[in-house]
Amino acid sequence: MKLILNVIWLVLSGFWLAIGYVIAGIVCCILIITIPFGIASFRIAGYALWPFGRTTVERHDAGAGSALANVIWIVFAGWWLALGHIVTGIAQCVTIIGIPLGIANFKMIPISLLPLGREIVPTDELFTAR
Repeated sequence: MKLILNVIWLVLSGFWLAIGYVIAGIVCCILIITIPFGIASFRIAGYALWPFGRTTVERHDAGAGSALANVIWIVFAGWWLALGHIVTGIAQCVTIIGIPLGIANFKMIPISLLPLGREIVPTDELFTAR
């Protein structure tokens, strides 16, 4: 089921959302000081391509620096990436088949707003760690 949902996701919205994250990553990597934002953006681009079967968890070793960096991220890139998830999520929720994809879009909004201090893991690892 994950494979089917991921293929539908890739065709309908994943490719375009990943392009948005890659563009944000390239822009962030232009300046040396924003390279951590670019790396986070590239990491999320992979998650935006193939989200089903993976989830995000908080990193406990992230400190105050990542919280401050997340504020800077929201101002410069996070808000318009989150807006992209909102628009595509609403568009996908119009049809019955698209509702799971729209919900997945809405679940990606927190990581698009606050990417630093979070890690993308397979859902299998999440349950084995408990």
